[in-house]
Amino acid sequence: MPLDAPARAIPVRKSALGALGALALATGALESVVTPTLPLLQRELRMSPGEGALLSIVLLITGALVTPAAGRFGDRYGGRRVLVLLMAVVSAGGLVSALAPNLPVLLLGQVLQGAMVGALPLSFILLRTHLPAGRAKTAIGVVSGLFVGGGMTGTLAAGPVAEGLSRHWMFALPTGAVAAATVLVHRLMPQDPPGLSGGPRFDWAGLLLLSGALVVLMLVLALAPELGAQPVLFVALLVLLAVLATAWTAVERRSAAPTVDLRLLARPAVWRACVLTLVVCAGTSVAVYLVPQLLSVSGDGYGFGASATRIGLLLLPGAVAASLAGPLSGTATRRLGARAVVAFGVVLLTGALFALAAVHSEVWHVVVGKACVALANGLCVTALVTSTAMSVGRGDTGIASGLVLVSRVVGFAVGAQLGGALLTAGTPAGSAVPAESVFVAGFLVAGAVSALSLLVVRTLSEGDK
Repeated sequence: MPLDAPARAIPVRKSALGALGALALATGALESVVTPTLPLLQRELRMSPGEGALLSIVLLITGALVTPAAGRFGDRYGGRRVLVLLMAVVSAGGLVSALAPNLPVLLLGQVLQGAMVGALPLSFILLRTHLPAGRAKTAIGVVSGLFVGGGMTGTLAAGPVAEGLSRHWMFALPTGAVAAATVLVHRLMPQDPPGLSGGPRFDWAGLLLLSGALVVLMLVLALAPELGAQPVLFVALLVLLAVLATAWTAVERRSAAPTVDLRLLARPAVWRACVLTLVVCAGTSVAVYLVPQLLSVSGDGYGFGASATRIGLLLLPGAVAASLAGPLSGTATRRLGARAVVAFGVVLLTGALFALAAVHSEVWHVVVGKACVALANGLCVTALVTSTAMSVGRGDTGIASGLVLVSRVVGFAVGAQLGGALLTAGTPAGSAVPAESVFVAGFLVAGAVSALSLLVVRTLSEGDK
């Protein structure tokens, strides 16, 4: 649908754009509260490391599944309408998370909150509908920046709120901000006219099968340390995973409008980008999960016993590095090509992970290492998304980007669950403190996996330089 067509341009007040920016700020804050407070949540809810890893990525998984549907429905029925409905789901999820007495209820709240990931594409639809092309590009950059800024705010504020009030308030406060901003968007933003109602039906079967496959995969990874004593259950889950993955592949190949067009994977530029994204994000995710655990633990001769407030402060440099990585990668990719940027990012990521394994006796070692990991991941993923988008036709850009998005989610999920499984296996019975060797092993495994991706980087085409 031609979103930039002049016929669709509708005047919009600055207050409406301000409401959209406020919504981006609030959703960014709500999305980021779990990471710095994960050790606190694990203690209060008596979670195993594997369960903590699952909590840390369930929102991302839901977001990856919701985003394709949100964009398509927003394009067809109007961005404001779908955005308000999604934010109602997010607000309900935030309320469930705030009131959650136990892990299952908190997981349900996070699943509902995952709908917020679809907010940015819908905001972009509104901005491209109501603003001229030049102003729309600027506004999209501002809204994206506010989302990142909200993430930094949530990272800093979650710890003090959870420790000063309770874990319930760290969800309740940003949820209230999301609900208020949603009301402002509904009242101030003009309704964009719906698009054409024709075209192929949405691929509900593919979305449901992909959801089931990802959920079973997460269960396999989360329960892996305990499944050794239950081999029948382990095999049953693997068989179920294989059945769901096979059925999803068959449905996507036959669908007229697949959620994820697997036929594009036949193109070398696309499958290489997907493999690299998965591996890079898996290595990154191990560090994203292990670093807060290392900062919070107070073991025999290692660890720092950091509070949730201090963890948030120590994670801030990594959040800043991640926010700078996108613009830096975009500029470097235009000048040097995607292959050079990805190669540099992988080397930086691998070096940072090995350095964390070797040296983590001082707080600044961990902070610098985590910042390098965040910067490297941002450089790689941005360059890979850009090169993938430019390697396909205009009509396939969204679908190819969707493949990279799914690869990113699977990589983060696998890495987080691997970190959780390592901590579970390395924690002595009757103790809450894992052995230091577990952190060393986790960083070494993540570094080795990241280093292997250089074999794929070498095969990137000359067009990607």
